[in-house]
Amino acid sequence: MKKLIEHAEGINRLMARFGVKFGIYKNGEFHEQLFPFDAIPRVITYQEFSRLEKGLIQRVDALNLFLNDIYSEKKIVRDGVIPEEFVFISSGYLPECEGIHPPKNIYSHISGIDLVLGKDNEWYILEDNLRIPSGASYPMIAREFCRRVSPSTFRHNPVADNRNYADLLKETLEWVNTGGIPVIMTPGRYNAAYFEHSYLAERTGSTLATCSNLFVEDNYLYYRDYREKKQKVGVIYRRISDEYLDPMTFLPESLIGIPNIMDVYRSGNVAIVNAPGNGVADDKGIYYFVPRMIRYYLDQEPILKNAPTYLPFYPEDQKYVLDHLEKLVVKDVAEAGGYGVVFGSGLTRDKLAELKELIRSQPRRFIAQEVVDFQDMEVVEGSERVLRKADLRAFVLSGKETRVWASGLTRFSRNADSFVVNSSQGGGFKDTWVLSQ
Repeated sequence: MKKLIEHAEGINRLMARFGVKFGIYKNGEFHEQLFPFDAIPRVITYQEFSRLEKGLIQRVDALNLFLNDIYSEKKIVRDGVIPEEFVFISSGYLPECEGIHPPKNIYSHISGIDLVLGKDNEWYILEDNLRIPSGASYPMIAREFCRRVSPSTFRHNPVADNRNYADLLKETLEWVNTGGIPVIMTPGRYNAAYFEHSYLAERTGSTLATCSNLFVEDNYLYYRDYREKKQKVGVIYRRISDEYLDPMTFLPESLIGIPNIMDVYRSGNVAIVNAPGNGVADDKGIYYFVPRMIRYYLDQEPILKNAPTYLPFYPEDQKYVLDHLEKLVVKDVAEAGGYGVVFGSGLTRDKLAELKELIRSQPRRFIAQEVVDFQDMEVVEGSERVLRKADLRAFVLSGKETRVWASGLTRFSRNADSFVVNSSQGGGFKDTWVLSQ
């Protein structure tokens, strides 16, 4: 590990050279920047990962059952387990997807589950990301560069090989393929995660395409290459948001979607990964109910815990939130990427009063959570080692079976005492070592 730390600067230079960056829009302008890599890995023991694995599989299986139910029979609502206000007014719920049965009944093929390890040594789920979760490419390529600079590190430590993510993804895509080539659909060069789109396409042997290469004909989806040759598409791993996917069904002004792809999907002639409409299950308001889903659909007790969460929608929870706001973190359920997250401890008296009024007037819009005192991790800063907050995005792939990638994206805050670790908010990342024995 010492050698990795010594070569950290060189690894970051390699990543810059290979275009391992992410893009953000600020003030209407697109900026690309390096995702800073720290060479001290997060280490997860074999035993610890085994428990995480069971809990993550359980959670994602329940979420897929929920999505199948919500877009068909809606039993969980009829039985009063989840109030309909938290389903049908969610911005992620798409009435256009009612009655559609995706191939093999899988909605969330690639799930990114965000966790933190508390100082009590318990893992807490912070968020379920089921729309188009990104980030797997960064630990993949970081491990590749780490192996280059210090192959002995991986000969002498029992670390699970993370290069199999491409195989897991390929198998997941093939399981739902309706007959045709696999395509990774990107909005293009100026998307924040374009590096990942191109990298995963290369590693899985999929075709990287934009909307200009894809078209619908006779109720099938086709890819057209530069020679004007067309090939039928059997599965499309789309890396654009639902609302931009099909201008004939969703936003008419979308310039990055494929007209009539929803008709093809509805007919069962193409698999869309992840399925449209998944956002209803990763709404931060729905997060509160996932333990209930596990009990309802699987008749099991949840293995992994939610962070202690309150819904202002419920009068008793609202009273608690308003009385303890300065000690809580409040999240806007419609926001992502670290946006819409407010720590009560950092607000002035006037701002606290404003937030209280918002919560009273729009209780469905917010959740509140206790601030989980999660463990700090060592990060190299200059010539020193400092402690910073870090989370873990675990990747769960649902195909013939549900599997958890023995790696993950560990993100850390670059600011002391900050709990916000998102790359869009200036965070860095680490490799995640899952020990194989």
